[in-house]
Amino acid sequence: MPFAWAKKIPMAEKNLIEAVNMALAHELERDESVVVLGEDVGANGGVFRATAGLQQRFGPDRVIDTPLAETAIAGVAVGMAAAGLKPVAEIQFTGFIYPTFDHMVNHASRLRHRTRGRLTCPMVLRSPCGAGIHAPEHHSESPESLFAHVPGLRMVVASNPLRAYGLLLAAIRDPDPVVFFEPTRIYRLFRQDVEDNGEALTLDTCFVEREGRDVTLVSWGAMMRETLEAAEKLAGQGVSAEVIDVATLKPLDLQTILDSVAKTGRCVIVHEAPRTCGYGAELAALVAERALMSLTAPIARVAGFDTPFPYTLEHVYLPDARRVSGAIEHVMNA
Repeated sequence: MPFAWAKKIPMAEKNLIEAVNMALAHELERDESVVVLGEDVGANGGVFRATAGLQQRFGPDRVIDTPLAETAIAGVAVGMAAAGLKPVAEIQFTGFIYPTFDHMVNHASRLRHRTRGRLTCPMVLRSPCGAGIHAPEHHSESPESLFAHVPGLRMVVASNPLRAYGLLLAAIRDPDPVVFFEPTRIYRLFRQDVEDNGEALTLDTCFVEREGRDVTLVSWGAMMRETLEAAEKLAGQGVSAEVIDVATLKPLDLQTILDSVAKTGRCVIVHEAPRTCGYGAELAALVAERALMSLTAPIARVAGFDTPFPYTLEHVYLPDARRVSGAIEHVMNA
């Protein structure tokens, strides 16, 4: 069944990985201070081909192959940003992103504050994220809540080609550090008409994908597909669901979510990361604090499990439309 943002369209249109490539090429062309760096991003065009053709077009001084050293990639990017460049650093998989934490937490996020505004850190840390491609556990991580916890970092997760293009442009142009996740299982799953017009989307904004009156569904990244699928399934049973794509997890556009909950009275939050201390817990707390009197049922969360990712049991671990539908039915009957 086609979704509102995943309709059947001609092959000339872009999938998510092509939209990322197009955004990178646009900014490399537009701004000479933009550089791309990471493992295999140059000659090989990236493990998912996100940077294919960029080194040939812009040269090895702008699209830089690095050693397999995530700590060094992040540290070099911070130094580049402090010196006036706009680095876009790629980490091949989010399971390899943890060594970057020292530089992202202690340096990138604090540079503006530490120098009282004399220096900023206009860098982007890109990484494929999440599960669904039958890869081992270190290739299937969803650690967005770890970065969302850090003051001074923006945390963005793309959910479709249009969002990937517009939000990546905005992230590269932002004067402060942005962590930008791209869900691997939707890299080539569907296409959209994405015009290379250089128009950035607004960061720190939630997007209402579907309007409804009975229940608010909140999600981001690849889980938007299952969330919309559940909403469409239950629409046939007379349940009108409003679906929100968080997109920028930090800083959060809370008002869009609160306005929706005030209208529907119910809230279901969906994410694939482990449940405990997942970003859904923060959203649930904020809704409970700010919209308690609007709620007619307890907030429900549909999430991954508190285990290392079991790559042989992806279909068991990942939330699906059936689990989301069950949570919706629960809050509708509460």
